[in-house]
Order: sequence, then structure tokens, then C-alpha cells
Amino acid sequence: MAPKKDAKKPEPAKKAEPAPAPAPAPEPAAPPKPAAVDLSGVKVEFTPDQLEDYKEAFGLFDRVGDNKVAYNQIADICRALGQNPTNKEVNLILGNPSPEEMANKRVEFEQFLPMLQYLVNKPNKGTFDDYVEGLRVFDKEGNGTVMGAELRIVLSTLGEKMSEAEVDAVMAGQEDENGCVNYEAFVKHILSV
Repeated sequence: MAPKKDAKKPEPAKKAEPAPAPAPAPEPAAPPKPAAVDLSGVKVEFTPDQLEDYKEAFGLFDRVGDNKVAYNQIADICRALGQNPTNKEVNLILGNPSPEEMANKRVEFEQFLPMLQYLVNKPNKGTFDDYVEGLRVFDKEGNGTVMGAELRIVLSTLGEKMSEAEVDAVMAGQEDENGCVNYEAFVKHILSV
């Protein structure tokens, strides 16, 4: 005879209890705003002719007629005057204003001059190595050259776009018999002009 199995009643299945919700992650602290640029120590060193030109350009951006411009126009004025500040740099110069302040606060010409001087004096300009590194991206074979046709396209379509005549002038004598350009020599040529 086979042994009898214990006839135990099956225990009712326990209802699955929901796992306790994990504690909410603490909100990450906002990264600290970079310190604003102290313009009080910037000495304005423009010539009288430059000041006259800058004042004229500044006046073109004065839409109200009060000899002031809005914060949100400062970057455009600087670019019109030959500088190329990033939006981040402009925000630092203006003291990290809120979007509302960017639209509503206004600057007089005398307040603008130290901002422009700061940008003119800023030593963070592109170096030989910066330009070579930028062109190295297009060096598919790793041999120090880029295709002349590809470089022409880049010069005429990216960043401050050059006209076909400007590209031809810059590229004159730079391509070898295979249509390739040694980009280190090219950068040296450009920086020496």
C-alpha cells in the first residue's frame, strides 16, 4: 500500500503587498551660477574715432530714443562691432540676468563700453591648435590632409559662411595634385594673413 499523503488544506495565497515606494530622490541642487564679470576694473582704452563709431552703432540699436539699449541686444551690438561673444559670455558680462531682465533692463552707452572692452581684451581667442583640432575631424585617413572639396563646403556652409570668391582666395595654392589640403599648413597660412 502506498503511503497516504497528508491531506492538508492548501493555505490561501497571500495577497501581494505592494513594495514600499522608494523615498523620492532629493532634487539635485541647481548648479551654481558662474560669477558675473566685475567690469569696475576694466579700463576703457578706445580711440576717439573708435568711440565715435561705437556710439553710432549703439544708437542704431536704440529703438526707444532714450540713448539706451535692452540687455537682449548687447550680444548683437558686440557682434556688429566685430566681436563674437557667446551667449554665456554676454550673460556673465550682464551679471546673469533673468529672462525678464534681458527683455526689460536697458544699458547706457557709457555702461556698454566696459563690456565691449572686456570682450576686446579677452585672451580666449582660437589658437593654432584649436583650428588644427577642428580640421582633424575631417581627416578620414589620419594622414594630416583633408579633401579640398570637403573643406570648401565647410567654409561656405558652416559658421560665418564665406562666398565662393572668398573660399577660392583662401584655398589658392593649398590643394595638392590629389585635391587634398595639408590642414596644419593651411592653418599656418590663414593665421599669417
